[in-house]
Amino acid sequence: MTTQFSRPLVGVLNGPNLNLLGTRQPEIYGRATLADIERRCGEVGDEVGLAVECVQSNHEGALVDAIQEWRTRAAGFVVNAAAYTHTSIALRDALLATGLPLVEVHLSNVHARDEFRHRSYLADIASAVIAGCGPEGYEFALRHLAGRLARTTRA
Repeated sequence: MTTQFSRPLVGVLNGPNLNLLGTRQPEIYGRATLADIERRCGEVGDEVGLAVECVQSNHEGALVDAIQEWRTRAAGFVVNAAAYTHTSIALRDALLATGLPLVEVHLSNVHARDEFRHRSYLADIASAVIAGCGPEGYEFALRHLAGRLARTTRA
């Protein structure tokens, strides 16, 4: 569960339409691009001693494949499943099968939006849910996982 640099690996999973960040509904999602967020995740990972790999796909099966590929290498996940948060039992099952900790992240406050966005198939299996903090939510998630992983390694 470590990389060649002996740092725990965290997989950052981004779901559909997040490749459009920066231009898609900036009044809701902000102006940061996915590349900006991924770059910052790498920087925060370096700060807290984590290796970070990021994947984005608009295809549910590709996200499941990424989770399964990370299953034997990763120590945890940061997941912004986007619309799949509210619909995908497949993502939930794949994440559960890993037995690894995950943090659910949303750029917007999903609870202040459409009713259908209030239901998450991931929240009850996540160690934390971060919503409405914009791109900084990813940073909070990585810091949370780093602390959690450090506590479990010492125990």
